[in-house]
Amino acid sequence: MDSSRPDTLHLVDPSSGEAADSSATEAYRWSRIVIEVGNLDRNIYRAVAATPTPTIDAALRRLSLSADGGALWFGLAAGMAVVGGRRGRWAALEGVASLITASAVANLALKPVLRRERPDRELHQVDIARHVPLPTTTSFPSGHSASAFAFANGASAAMPELGLPLRMLATAVGWSRVHTGVHYPGDVLTGAIVGSSCAEATVALHRRYQRQRADRS
Repeated sequence: MDSSRPDTLHLVDPSSGEAADSSATEAYRWSRIVIEVGNLDRNIYRAVAATPTPTIDAALRRLSLSADGGALWFGLAAGMAVVGGRRGRWAALEGVASLITASAVANLALKPVLRRERPDRELHQVDIARHVPLPTTTSFPSGHSASAFAFANGASAAMPELGLPLRMLATAVGWSRVHTGVHYPGDVLTGAIVGSSCAEATVALHRRYQRQRADRS
């Protein structure tokens, strides 16, 4: 599908017939929703690409690069473990475990199935000053966003006072992936949901294991 033109749904509304089938009508409605959400997603991307932001381009580019391979989050985890005492080590552990889980889910489980192509930065004329290396993986969901929100939510479970700054940083990383042109906003939003969900599950499993371990001792 040509992303430079509005998408159109090549379906006939079943409700226009005299004997409309309810399941066909429902399928049509959901198809319309998917198309319209996709159009909105691409149009937001186009608007971001077309908006000149020379003052913040370099900072967002550096932020995006700093999160490659989870480097930003591993660095923060190391700092927490060193200066945060027992709670800091606990936060680092749960943050990193959540990040690893979310990265595996996003990159190994979801991307191979939900094979959305990366945005075309040349087509949408994303400023070269924003460019970061275009990943070879598919676009949906954003692995950077999944890792960012997984770490933020996992670490803040042990240190709630870090919740706001970590989530703000995760949001900035997610936005930087749209700003640099390598993801659509929907990729980032879905990645954030995946990461947050993985963090909740990882922390719950870790706490359950610790309780069982304490009960046996």
